[in-house]
Amino acid sequence: MRSSIGFKLSARFPIIVAATVAGLLFAPTAIALDVGGVRVEEKIKVANQDLVLNGSGLRYAAAGLIRVYVGSLYLPQKRTTSAEIGALKGVKRMHLSLLREVNSNDFSKGLLGGMRANLPPAEQQKHFEALLKLGAIFGQIPSLKKGETISIDSIPGTGTVVFVNGKKVGETFPDETFFQALLQIWLGPKPIEESLKPVLLGVSPSNDNSVNNNSRDKF
Repeated sequence: MRSSIGFKLSARFPIIVAATVAGLLFAPTAIALDVGGVRVEEKIKVANQDLVLNGSGLRYAAAGLIRVYVGSLYLPQKRTTSAEIGALKGVKRMHLSLLREVNSNDFSKGLLGGMRANLPPAEQQKHFEALLKLGAIFGQIPSLKKGETISIDSIPGTGTVVFVNGKKVGETFPDETFFQALLQIWLGPKPIEESLKPVLLGVSPSNDNSVNNNSRDKF
């Protein structure tokens, strides 16, 4: 005959298991993706605002044979077009995780070339001085090494801020529209990486292992 203590434990066992499972299901967890071997968080906090991952994918070079970096776009809410992103209020971040060493001068030229290819002349003129300052920021860094990161943040009331390895570099760009202009490098009509654009916009799940892309610059 089982003891009354044993019976009580047995009777409560399903309840304990159910409570444990529920706790595991509903407990807050840190969710991350693996993109090109890089850990990409699905939720982050920037300037005290919660952001969600809109999309994350790879930038290729040499006709898709070389992986250059993982690009990740974070927004307050998910959006699927560049126009919707531009109209969205709140903090935004474009984050790059380098997969190989990149000459910073080439990187800077890639930024400028990408903006020239995607912005109309009036917009280029509007951001001309900011583009020069941005080029000067990366001109002070001899090279960007594998494993290093670059974040470009749009912060309402502050402007556009650039971080390398989590440390602010250069001055803040007060014109908040400069961030949207920079995004055109990846989301414009002639994106620097054709296969990356739909991934950043969240309309394609991944471009990992893609070799059929239209790389334009060594960036």
